[in-house]
Amino acid sequence: MNSKLFKISLTAALSGFLFGFDTVVISGANLPIKELWNTSPWFHGTFIMSMALWGTVIGSLLGGIPCDRFGRKKTLFWIGILYAVSALGSGLATDPYMFSFFRFIGGLGVGASSVAAPIYISEISSPENRGKLGALYQFNLVLGILIAFISNYLLQGFGGDNDWRWMLGIESIPAILYTVMVIKIPNSPRWLAIKKGDDEGALATLKLLYTDQEANDKLQDIKAHNPTSEVKEKLFSGTYKTPLILAFLIAFFNQLSGINFVLYYAPEILERAGLAAQESLFSSISIGIVNLIFTFVGVWLIDRLGRKQLMKIGSIGYIISLGMVGWGFYSGASSVLLLTFILIFIASHAIGQGAVIWVFISEIFPNKIRAFGQSWGTGTHWVFAAIITLITPIFLDADKGIFKDNPWPIFMFFAGMMVLQLLFVLFMMPETKGISLEELSDKLSGKKS
Repeated sequence: MNSKLFKISLTAALSGFLFGFDTVVISGANLPIKELWNTSPWFHGTFIMSMALWGTVIGSLLGGIPCDRFGRKKTLFWIGILYAVSALGSGLATDPYMFSFFRFIGGLGVGASSVAAPIYISEISSPENRGKLGALYQFNLVLGILIAFISNYLLQGFGGDNDWRWMLGIESIPAILYTVMVIKIPNSPRWLAIKKGDDEGALATLKLLYTDQEANDKLQDIKAHNPTSEVKEKLFSGTYKTPLILAFLIAFFNQLSGINFVLYYAPEILERAGLAAQESLFSSISIGIVNLIFTFVGVWLIDRLGRKQLMKIGSIGYIISLGMVGWGFYSGASSVLLLTFILIFIASHAIGQGAVIWVFISEIFPNKIRAFGQSWGTGTHWVFAAIITLITPIFLDADKGIFKDNPWPIFMFFAGMMVLQLLFVLFMMPETKGISLEELSDKLSGKKS
């Protein structure tokens, strides 16, 4: 693989690291903040825990606008700024409303990141390596999750009652470094050619990444599938019904697996499983390690086995592990057994949905509407993530939760949803590996190649 292409893709994918870190770092601050400001389950769920996710929903739904107008690169740059401001503001917050505001700012960065980075990487890569390079985003995401868990563990006791401030504020360091690095990456050649009409700029970028002949061929292919005489197309015109449905369903099932429920509330879930507070925070690190290892496996396999096969494997793993976690809580099984199947659940996610979702959504929409198609898919993902995070305290809270005595029905519900995901994969999901973006556009919109 071209080393320059890899480095540029990796730089863009580092926004995924900040995504993962920002999303999960709240798990270490969850209980201290609840005690500090003595908030109700409804307030805690709506503002403290899910305000960042509502920012993410808006960032993802609107992220296609700056991506199209200003370009993928400039959008990635401002995402870094949002992360840095959010980290510093959250760490210095003096009340729950100020805290929620700065978490919302970080959420905007996360949402826009899940639009801009995957489409940028898909637009500079080739069919042979698009899966691997696109999955770098998810790899960095889970690396950020692991580092957040480790950081929370190491900073416990560092600042006394202000531990949580250090946990949140330290994210500003990688955010600033990322912002500086993204300045050096080129603009997307497809954005330059299709949205700006800058064929010379697009060709110059392609020549940075490929041989002169390959660059010329790729530009000709891009232009042939996107003639300038075409009428401006709309996402919801009816032409793109198939990719819209596919993006919605893969994003819907991603969240109805319960992955964010487990990641955001990992220490609390593990305490309910019988682990002491210190043990639960330490065991959260094992979740991050397993997530990282099996995401690496998914990245390695995605261009070999394909997206659909990884989703089959992940779906079966989901059903088994979630069913066993539900049974474990119901029967009062040991904390070791519960942690084991929670880790199998994490592995199933990492090798399936985790490796596939961002790559798949970024592939299935045509060049002219890719940014808005990505916003549709990621927006669906984050709407359901926010809803689940919002209502979780109502079900899980140890004092007032509906399942305060035993959370087993929650896991059985997620297991049932994964049976439906398996049916979606078997009967609806197409394979996209090894096919150019332009060919996929024709295939899924019903056009002749």
